[in-house]
Amino acid sequence: MRIGSLLLDNPFVLAPLAGYTDLAFRLLCRELGAALCCSEMISSHGLIRGQKKTLELLATVPEERPVAFQLFGSDPGVMGEAAAHPALRAGDVLDINMGCPVRKVVRKGAGAALMKDLQRAEQIIRAVRRSTFLPVTIKIRSGWHRDSETAVDFALMAQEAGAAAVSIHARSWAQGFAGRADWGIIARVKEAAAIPVIGNGDILSYQDGKRMMAETGCDGVMIGRGALGNPWVFRESGRPSTLEGRKPVVLRHLELARRFVPPARLLFYLKNHLTRYTSGLPGASGIRQELARSASVEAILQAILSAGDDPGPL
Repeated sequence: MRIGSLLLDNPFVLAPLAGYTDLAFRLLCRELGAALCCSEMISSHGLIRGQKKTLELLATVPEERPVAFQLFGSDPGVMGEAAAHPALRAGDVLDINMGCPVRKVVRKGAGAALMKDLQRAEQIIRAVRRSTFLPVTIKIRSGWHRDSETAVDFALMAQEAGAAAVSIHARSWAQGFAGRADWGIIARVKEAAAIPVIGNGDILSYQDGKRMMAETGCDGVMIGRGALGNPWVFRESGRPSTLEGRKPVVLRHLELARRFVPPARLLFYLKNHLTRYTSGLPGASGIRQELARSASVEAILQAILSAGDDPGPL
């Protein structure tokens, strides 16, 4: 899949997930097969003000390239100024969030709220395009409500404004993350648009991604929540069925976290991520409880190393 001048070696992309797609997790997903990973949402206002927490979201290292950074905001001028920030030059793609359903984002006119204002959305895309040499992409939803599908018109507008690709979460704003994704909207956008179309929604395995591409004709697949606790989703072989099979990747995630996550956040971070690796395992409840009780990173490491495949109840 090609995005502007960037040629990816496969069509599987890690979606931006606030609170999850930090550098450590992105590196892990790259190692397991993701062709491109996207950062957490980066506030355009926070970026131009030089806020420390915002700048921390832009942390990267050469071995994760290519990487996409995602900006959000509702003011074309501010978005354009943010897009010119020197820190973004470490990336390969600049994505604009136009699909986040979170109310505190939408209330400010950003995220999915832009799907109700094509004129402002176009102004933002053009302002960002003028400010960066990176290919600019957008991430949208099917529309505001299920009965007000606007993704096709939105994608065509973005294409005309200079977007290099469009990613579509096949749910409306009103759906949030509930219900089933309607892959039909991905097919309709792909049929109408000339730029690459990346589908998103209900991808829980490599095989799901291949099926989405076959059914919709989309050029790539973006995986978000389906990758949490399951970075093997980017591999055809999928997630191992045993704890022993999963341990090397769990330990690698812990290693990357110790390298890149600030010490003050590390314990909470590890508990939040590592408990997800127990999904579907016999004895998962006991393992999660042991991880939750751990009072240090060393205790978490010992809990992982000592855990075994337990035939007891989940």
